[in-house]
Amino acid sequence: MAAAALRARLNAHIFRMYAEGVVEEETFEQLREDGTATELARLLINEAYEILHDIDIRMEEPEVDIDEVEALTQQLMECASSVGAQQVKLACMHFGDFYEIKCKQGCLVSLDLVRNLYCIVRNDVEIMMQLEDQIAACGPK
Repeated sequence: MAAAALRARLNAHIFRMYAEGVVEEETFEQLREDGTATELARLLINEAYEILHDIDIRMEEPEVDIDEVEALTQQLMECASSVGAQQVKLACMHFGDFYEIKCKQGCLVSLDLVRNLYCIVRNDVEIMMQLEDQIAACGPK
């Protein structure tokens, strides 16, 4: 596929990410202009995966230390904010709300939402990175 067509697909994909609220446009555009969007997106994917894995381990313990889970959720929220993944950030905030009132069921539901939203961001970012790699393989503009 020609580089121009790939760029058009990339731009359409990123526009869809904005339209669907996967990432916040202003933040992500600034990262793209700075040339750090892809690097930060890779970090988000890796760090968020590790954080979610740590949360899962703690949630499987007989006695869940909800304070540890809340601290991990705060880390995830900061990570998501770095690339403008507002829906993930908001879901983490919902967890915090349930944490404050010590509602374990609410925490569990909100963690499921966090996981689902993270998967959406991860998938869309991976598609974006694949398109960028294909464009780079086509050579200079």
